[in-house]
Amino acid sequence: MKPILEVQHITKQFKIGAKQERYLSLRDAIAKPFRRQDKNDTTFYALNDVSFDVYPGESVGIIGRNGAGKSTLLKILSKITPPTHGKIICRGRVASLLEVGTGFHPELSGRENIYMNGSILGMRKFEIDKHFDAIVEFSGVEKFLDTPLKRFSSGMQLRLAFSVAAFLEPEILIIDEVLAVGDAAFQKKCLGKMDEVSKSGRTVLFVSHDMNAIEQLCKRVVILEKGQKISEGATQTLISNYLSSNKDQWLGEIALTEEIQLSHFDFHSIVESTGSHLQFQIRLDFIKAQSPEISDFCILIYSLKGVRVAVIDLRPFINKFVFDNKHLEINGFLEDINLVEEDYAIGLYFTINNISKEMLDLGHVRVKPPLAETELNPYQAQYRGFIDFSNNIKIS
Repeated sequence: MKPILEVQHITKQFKIGAKQERYLSLRDAIAKPFRRQDKNDTTFYALNDVSFDVYPGESVGIIGRNGAGKSTLLKILSKITPPTHGKIICRGRVASLLEVGTGFHPELSGRENIYMNGSILGMRKFEIDKHFDAIVEFSGVEKFLDTPLKRFSSGMQLRLAFSVAAFLEPEILIIDEVLAVGDAAFQKKCLGKMDEVSKSGRTVLFVSHDMNAIEQLCKRVVILEKGQKISEGATQTLISNYLSSNKDQWLGEIALTEEIQLSHFDFHSIVESTGSHLQFQIRLDFIKAQSPEISDFCILIYSLKGVRVAVIDLRPFINKFVFDNKHLEINGFLEDINLVEEDYAIGLYFTINNISKEMLDLGHVRVKPPLAETELNPYQAQYRGFIDFSNNIKIS
């Protein structure tokens, strides 16, 4: 089966400091080799030799930091801007949703804007008529449909714009960060609609910084960094590696306050046949020689996407800590971590001498399944939570 989309050695370069170019004409093309080049111009590669294939019915996520070249790539795929080098082979009708709301007119009513925006996005009038009621129902603005768009709130405008785009029916749908629209309920609705589109057999390219959305929609991801493709593969594995690589690790002593310093921090996971365990060691040094008053002390465990998944409360053990006027040292062992296989970040929260401090990103640990072999593969990411009770269940 041939790919529906082939990206072959795409390079896009810009000149920093160059004057804005005019529209390209025959005269410009002939004169370009003889023009004097500005020595102050600096060439910047937004994309550099990027290649990958997308097959029919596949949903592919494109992730990377800001400035990695994600949006530039989508604009090239959407034929908004041409590549400097390389080529795109496309075997299907493409529709792109890059900037929600483009093509709306504030003086026209919501009804009129549905038809105008739909036409701009490539829908014919009979297609808009066919989906009109569904678009209005999805947007939730039917009460204000004949009101000029300038009377809509910004959230209502975004809801209407996304609703029009959501009912496009191309073979290839290109989406860039559209799930940031509306409130939490509408975002969930948008995600469900995109999931429906991907499962209908259409090909989807999706750019987002929301790793949960990428995991739910895409089975494969492409990671860009500084304009280059650095990896491509299964979503769950690459997202975990990507998030882990962007987390700051413990680098040494940290002055928490004028009186307290975190001088030692060590966490590591232990995998045995019975499951995964966690061993940790923490040391706080007190600059002033006085017995500190500790009212809160706990370890935080959260996903690399920023969701807190567990807390280890150490308050019941405060009197058992190795403790004197100079330092506080904690050595502990947590048995039977039921968290699913993934990388997790570790943090601390404590209140000492009425000063509260929450510290995140001190390091991360990788939870692995028991060493015992299993015939079953783990469920896909969209069906898994943070905790796995599979080994705790008893069937009579």
